[in-house]
Amino acid sequence: MTTLNATPTYHNVHNSFKLNGFHLDKDDLCRVAYSFIKEGDDFEKPVGNFLLDWFDNNPYIDINTSGSTGTPKRIRVEKQAMVNSALATGDFFDLAPGNKALHCLPAKYIAGKMMFVRGFILGLDMDFVAPNSTPLKNNDTVYDFAAMVPLQAKHSLEELKNVKKVIIGGVYIHRTLEDALAELPTEVYETYGMTETITHIAAKRVGEQAFTVLPNVTISYDDNNCLVIHAPRISDEVIVTNDLVELVNENQFIFLGRFDNVVNSGGIKLIPEQIEEKLSGKIQSRFMFGGLPDEQLGEKLVLVLEGEERALEPHVFEELDKYERPKAILFVPKFAETETGKMMRKEILKEAAN
Repeated sequence: MTTLNATPTYHNVHNSFKLNGFHLDKDDLCRVAYSFIKEGDDFEKPVGNFLLDWFDNNPYIDINTSGSTGTPKRIRVEKQAMVNSALATGDFFDLAPGNKALHCLPAKYIAGKMMFVRGFILGLDMDFVAPNSTPLKNNDTVYDFAAMVPLQAKHSLEELKNVKKVIIGGVYIHRTLEDALAELPTEVYETYGMTETITHIAAKRVGEQAFTVLPNVTISYDDNNCLVIHAPRISDEVIVTNDLVELVNENQFIFLGRFDNVVNSGGIKLIPEQIEEKLSGKIQSRFMFGGLPDEQLGEKLVLVLEGEERALEPHVFEELDKYERPKAILFVPKFAETETGKMMRKEILKEAAN
């Protein structure tokens, strides 16, 4: 297990680190970076840029947010904070030097960058492959650790038996996929985090309700019941989120939904994510709940489905309470989404209303 006591710095490359079968030190990685930029495939060029940024003289790196909760922006992150995040992940998931890891995420965003940082800080033996929807196809290697988004996990259910531990983040895991993942011999974890927290600060085993925070992270909530994150090794400032939570204790919480998605319909506050969870597996296409202006109720709850207009069977809504049943069902041909596949709820609602 990696220890947080003797903390490496961002200048270090662990002597056990391997990339695609080759032991690489700092100078080797810089040469790889130039090669990726000059001759690499499209998915390799951002890796080259990241590696050169990582090994320059600045103590920080500028990173793009995904834009799932607002306009995409660039934020500045301390490299040592990224190292501390990697060490916390190593502690939480009991990763050791020489462990075999699969990297199949886009390097443009924080999750893909952090997999490399975990690699050369923890000393992982890392295979880096194209970040497509079937990263384990035609690959029978046994891995100790991998990180994926839900779409990749969904298309890798057969192959995931060859991965001992996998973390899944970026987008919420719906119940049908969670049930399928829970049947696997693999240890599968859903992670919670954002660019501002340098990827995940908490994780939960699929099938469990509560997220548990990583080492050196504590949590509380504000007057709106939104999660407040205290992670001094990662951020000098306390991070106040827009995520509604139920606090189990100072180390565990249950995610309920986003505060800015809440629909206030006739004085009753409805959380779309919780209603969507009840309908998981009952509607074949992508869908979401949201609120639109209403003269009588202030806001009315609507269900928006992706695809052609069609009728829904009444039994679909059997599990919903009276107030959770939509006042209207709307259709959008194709949901707006970020580059990382997250639904852009405000844009979808706006299109549905028109």
